[in-house]
Amino acid sequence: MPTKLINGKKRVITTLTGSLRRIVNIQPEEIPALAWSWLYVFALFLAYYVLRPIRDELGVAGGVRNLPWLFTGTLLAMLAVNPLFAAAVRRWPRERFIAVTYRFFIVNLLIFMLLMTVATPGQSVWVGRAFFIWVSVFNLFVVSVFWSFIVDVFDREQGKRLFGFLAAGATLGGLVGSSLTAGFVEMVGQNGLLIIAMILLEMAVFASRRLSRVSDVFQRPLRGDESNKALGGGLFAGMTHTFRSPYLLGIAFFMLFYSVTSTFLYFQQASIAEGNFVNSAARTVFFARIDFWVNAITLVLQLFLTGRLIGWLGVVVTLCALPLFSLVGFAGIAAYPAIGLFVVVQVIRRVTNFSLARPTREVLFTSVAREDRYKAKNFIDTVVYRVGDQVAGWTYAGLVGLGLSMTGISIVAVPLSALWLGLSVWLGTRSQLTLSRTVNRETD
Repeated sequence: MPTKLINGKKRVITTLTGSLRRIVNIQPEEIPALAWSWLYVFALFLAYYVLRPIRDELGVAGGVRNLPWLFTGTLLAMLAVNPLFAAAVRRWPRERFIAVTYRFFIVNLLIFMLLMTVATPGQSVWVGRAFFIWVSVFNLFVVSVFWSFIVDVFDREQGKRLFGFLAAGATLGGLVGSSLTAGFVEMVGQNGLLIIAMILLEMAVFASRRLSRVSDVFQRPLRGDESNKALGGGLFAGMTHTFRSPYLLGIAFFMLFYSVTSTFLYFQQASIAEGNFVNSAARTVFFARIDFWVNAITLVLQLFLTGRLIGWLGVVVTLCALPLFSLVGFAGIAAYPAIGLFVVVQVIRRVTNFSLARPTREVLFTSVAREDRYKAKNFIDTVVYRVGDQVAGWTYAGLVGLGLSMTGISIVAVPLSALWLGLSVWLGTRSQLTLSRTVNRETD
């Protein structure tokens, strides 16, 4: 290769590295792992946000009153799939079980595409309900697998610096995906969007393989050759370890509070869409536009503030941001239950979750044993999350049955948010102690 071309490539790489370091505090040896991680999460969230508005529209089309049953179906599906995932983690190295998991979902998408093509109008309602459940399972599993992998690649100190930038990749994927769906759903139809999602999932498989190979070299001085070995252990270790550990149980309750309050807002949003938009395309665009603004605002914060805020303020303060805003937001909706205020609260709350709470919550898992980063984390991210959905869904239906409006339901959510805030303070203070104990145990 000519010397001139080599020097030109070096200058380009140096320029890109310098630009990246102005955004995120990164060390040169971390760049390859961060780059593949970023592509991985970008492709993953782009695929999900192509599917998300379709899921939400099909859920509304099947009747808002039936959403609690869909949440029940999602929980049952999650309980069925979780042991299968644990078996894959137990048997295969991470590179293989990640590929198997994602390609399983690709095959599922192909089946749904065929069903949506041949189904009669009456059958389409049930296909839509099945798709709603499937996407709800898909979302939590593929995202949980990604973050389990990431907390296995980067340590706590790196996580505080880099997870905000990775979360920005997820946000950019959501931004592009929601825009893509809003702009092309009428042109290519739902099946065309499913094909796009399948291609993106295969891209995520490719990026995960490259990351695995890069991280093996990146981690070997610290962890030896264990990073890509099968984890072994029991099929139900994720559940049993969670209930035995106060720290993991605290993370589980953090997730439970988040899930319950999110489901309350989701049901209120679905009711607003059902009452104000008369056709499928309009509802899909409504959901996609909310996703667009959430991701646009979040992206700016994640690129320029998240990593710095976690470093400056610490885990405790950033972990408390979401429950604190939830408390204020639900109090505001209770006092002034206007649609405009609801949309503002929903957007800001989701921005706070994506830009602060989610990266900080992932940092918490860097201080647990390696088996728990995959098994306990997956149990919390999937089963516990959907238990919260289930509890909130039927509670919401019961409160509506008792005659409570948006105001009354928001009042119920205020003390829940206060309990969540108290738990966040405790959990953040325990995280450093748990890290010290884990390091000492692994050193011994």
